[in-house]
Amino acid sequence: MKKRSKSEKAVSDNPEWTMEMIAKARPAKEVLPKIFGARIAATMLKPRGRPKSPESKVAISLRLSPDTLARWKATGPGWQTRMANVLRESV
Repeated sequence: MKKRSKSEKAVSDNPEWTMEMIAKARPAKEVLPKIFGARIAATMLKPRGRPKSPESKVAISLRLSPDTLARWKATGPGWQTRMANVLRESV
């Protein structure tokens, strides 16, 4: 039996869509619960990543002296947030 090339496989495994196929297509929100069940489909359709913060931050580059940075870091985890709070209060 002759082995099919990758391009032949791609064509037979993924045929070009017809207008009829497009008309029958349904959004994943409708189809996934029928295929996997409602509970599993709900987890599949959740947005990924960290939720958007109501107070978004802006990334900047800030040059500090090594001793200043070392003192902030020595205060432990969350030093960036504490630094931001001190800057916010001073404005």
